[in-house]
Amino acid sequence: MIIAIVLFFYLNTSVKTEKIIYVPKGSIKSIVTHLSKEGYDVNRFDTMILRLMGSPQYGWINLGKEELGKGEFLWLLTKAKAATRSITLIPGDTTYVALDKIAQAFSLDRQKLQDAYDDKAPYADGVLVPDTYNLPIGFNESEMMDYLLRFALSAHEKLAREYQGGYDREKWFRIVTIASIIEKEAANHEEMPLVSSVIYNRLAKNMRLQMDGSLNYGEYSNQRVTSRRIRQDKSRFNTYKHRGLPPHPVSIVSIFALKAALSPTKSNYLYFVKNDSGTHTFSESYKSHLKAIKNGKN
Repeated sequence: MIIAIVLFFYLNTSVKTEKIIYVPKGSIKSIVTHLSKEGYDVNRFDTMILRLMGSPQYGWINLGKEELGKGEFLWLLTKAKAATRSITLIPGDTTYVALDKIAQAFSLDRQKLQDAYDDKAPYADGVLVPDTYNLPIGFNESEMMDYLLRFALSAHEKLAREYQGGYDREKWFRIVTIASIIEKEAANHEEMPLVSSVIYNRLAKNMRLQMDGSLNYGEYSNQRVTSRRIRQDKSRFNTYKHRGLPPHPVSIVSIFALKAALSPTKSNYLYFVKNDSGTHTFSESYKSHLKAIKNGKN
């Protein structure tokens, strides 16, 4: 009788929590250890109780409240509904477009998302990485950006160490900037190393890049670049007017574009133009380029 009374009061002790919590995959013991390290009032006795209730779920789960009885907290670890929704961030999309998608999918304030991104991200674009994410429902704008940017910056550092042997953020995001232009310009993955070679060849000769893709930044992500736009845009993204690279990446980039930026094809190409097949014709001289343009119009 005394044990039952003690157990009753124990299971009704208060546990303070977030409504949405992350539970790692693993044994009940390892889950309890994780929750304890995260500041939750759980212990070895709770491990035994959970073994009677059933195995906890893993991933993001919705507890629904910020204060629960110990028994309810442990029960919900095994029974609460998953608290995630899927969203796909696509290579070539700008952060502007990605934040539109996230705001709409999770009913978040678009401007607050932008403010949180601007506050936490080292660059205005090219930081987020393409993937299909199962993101927590219930995150506010700041929490959403914390989660996405921690994941993204960790991924960038891992890639830099894998492909360059170390991580220098400024040098790495120069590569990402080149990759973002490749992402916008290339017709397919096979063309990417060729587009990359043109970028490096023009930079080496101090030529303007003169690439439409650099002008598909921000809100202009998917807009056709017209001659009027080229005349009017005075930003550093206008590579028709300014030499060198844009100040930062112009889009989210794929691993294919990154590899192309890191390992361009060895060539003397300085020009390319879209042909009738929807791919590009590459040329070493302006004369050949003009001929390719003429053939493309036939």
